[in-house]
Amino acid sequence: MKRRLFKEEHEIFRGQVKKFVEKEITPNYEKWEKDGICPREIYPKAGAQGFLCPWVPEEYGGSGADFLYSVVILEELAAYPGVMYILHSDVCAPYIYTYGTEAQKKRYLPGACTGENILAVAMTEPFAGSDLQAIKTTAAKKGDRYILNGSKTFISNGILNNTVIVAAKTDLKAEKASQGMSLFLVEDGMKGYIKARKLEKIGYHSQDTAELAFEDCEIPAENLLGQEGRGFLYLMEKLQQERLVCAIGSVAGMFGVLDITKKYINERVAFGRPLSKFQWIRFKMAEMYTQAELARAFVDRLIEEHMAKQDVTTETCMAKYWTTETLKDMVDECLQFFGGYGYMEEYPIARMYRDVRVGTIYAGTTEIMKELISRRIPI
Repeated sequence: MKRRLFKEEHEIFRGQVKKFVEKEITPNYEKWEKDGICPREIYPKAGAQGFLCPWVPEEYGGSGADFLYSVVILEELAAYPGVMYILHSDVCAPYIYTYGTEAQKKRYLPGACTGENILAVAMTEPFAGSDLQAIKTTAAKKGDRYILNGSKTFISNGILNNTVIVAAKTDLKAEKASQGMSLFLVEDGMKGYIKARKLEKIGYHSQDTAELAFEDCEIPAENLLGQEGRGFLYLMEKLQQERLVCAIGSVAGMFGVLDITKKYINERVAFGRPLSKFQWIRFKMAEMYTQAELARAFVDRLIEEHMAKQDVTTETCMAKYWTTETLKDMVDECLQFFGGYGYMEEYPIARMYRDVRVGTIYAGTTEIMKELISRRIPI
């Protein structure tokens, strides 16, 4: 079904991304899964094609493209979630562009566009996940520097990153915990910045998730991102796009799992006929394709409204929770059609089963999404 969102130039770009994925990612992804990390070189390769931060203005090294180019990249990479281009380009880089000084933009964004400066964001701590106001990491001003102390966990791109945006408390006496938080740009190699441990996960094996530690880490005062004490507000402002990105990826995942399942049920024969000839299976596929189309229609609408700079905070929470939960259930249903083969690692459905589980957790759990929605609707 043709989607009115995209113009011819977007589809031409999609073709370029598909070719890149087929050449650089598909043949190597299984190895990266076994290695437990993607090679750093995959970022400069993408950067050379204009696939990183395409929305960044030309003056900072990007193409000045619209958000739909990011949507195309996300959709074409949905089957390979361990390659975190979208986190780098559309979750982390916007913090620098929106809140950074002119000097910070010129320092960090060109490298982000070429892939030489891989980005990450560090919010979550061992005892502060959904409740960001409870973070314990501190940054104390000392002359022309801040001294950062604390730890972060579950940090995507935790090993590969060259620059990580770190949330820390700068005012322990603030009336509200949210008012004393600030963001800092911490660079790999800074004294006291330790990439402590790469974490072993159920899924996303090729994506490096790590624990980070900051032990009297000295940060130049000019590495404060935005204004001191406004970090929590900045994080909240950017969650609309982050959750929309999650929903876009989940919808792409729905169509991806349905495609591989459709192929399998047409080829697999049981009791003398293909699985697709069994009414129960056909009806389940009909249900799931309907869910996928409904999800796409809703998310495409949100993409348009987000690009028009409308406040769709509530709706992106709805989309994030519903699409990730639906995808999780859909993959489970599809795996059942594969029987014993669905439990074998050689079949993509097995990896998808592991990978999709985290979708209902990161960027705000399903429960947190429902709590936020319930606060903004009349009950």
